[in-house]
Amino acid sequence: MASHEFLLPYPDLSVERAGNTGVDGVWHFDSGVPGRNVMISALVHGNELCGAWAIKDALALGLRPRRGTLTLVFANLGAFDTFDPAQHDKSRFLDQDMNRVWSADKLADPNTRERQRAVALRPFVEKADWLLDLHSMHEPCAPLLLTGMQPRNLELAREMGAPRHVIVDAGHKDGVRMRDFGRFGELEENGTRSLLIECGFHGALESRDVARDQVARFVKASGIVDDGDFPADWFMPLPAEQLAIQVTDAVVARSMDFTFSQDWQGLEELEKAGTVIGWSDGEPVVTPYDNCTLVMPSLRQLLPGVTVVRLARRVA
Repeated sequence: MASHEFLLPYPDLSVERAGNTGVDGVWHFDSGVPGRNVMISALVHGNELCGAWAIKDALALGLRPRRGTLTLVFANLGAFDTFDPAQHDKSRFLDQDMNRVWSADKLADPNTRERQRAVALRPFVEKADWLLDLHSMHEPCAPLLLTGMQPRNLELAREMGAPRHVIVDAGHKDGVRMRDFGRFGELEENGTRSLLIECGFHGALESRDVARDQVARFVKASGIVDDGDFPADWFMPLPAEQLAIQVTDAVVARSMDFTFSQDWQGLEELEKAGTVIGWSDGEPVVTPYDNCTLVMPSLRQLLPGVTVVRLARRVA
């Protein structure tokens, strides 16, 4: 994979990291009026700075709920503190991917720094009704809004109207994401909503704009604020249409011997089934059906058992 210049500045969180809850990096605001409990999280991965900027900007804005509660979380501050723009992938996590630890068995055995931090954040996640998790991507790509398999989340994504590409997916084989934890992972309607936004390349200046746009649209849709509580410049122009695609397959590396057939950027729609997209241990990896879309191809975190690309088809 080609390297890409990291242009997004490193945010100074020396004030924001204190929080107001007794847990570092966690801010909680209660309106005292009935309403939804909304949580926005950033820095689940320490090199994904756009979400940290969006939360920092929300705090600077003085954003407060008029109904319900709002919780703002800087998640993996330990990994964030190791950030080096020249080697930003190394600050993704300290011991293990923090977005693969959200299951009861892993949280019951907090033997890594990411699990320990997740245990500290767990009460806030469990109290939330609506959750937006802010991320960015290893490679340049258009923003992707991930809904999980719950129809209620796809409905919310369509209500928000942005970004253009919405991904319906079941997560990863190597662990449970925060947005799928507990009630958020239940298929039946239970009042919860949880979305994960991939705002673009980690180092792209535009990723901060996407993160702010998604925070504003999500919080507004939740009903805990009024129209006008976000400045107009937080909202990016709506796309002409949204395209929803559902992940059907995940290509998981069996070993370190995995290569792509070309420098895929993501969202390529390959017309013919059987198109070779890479090789695993010398064996071709091919598209399983016509009009197959590649979702987030990357070898930057290549390890045996890690998903290197997901395959998807359009949802009507």
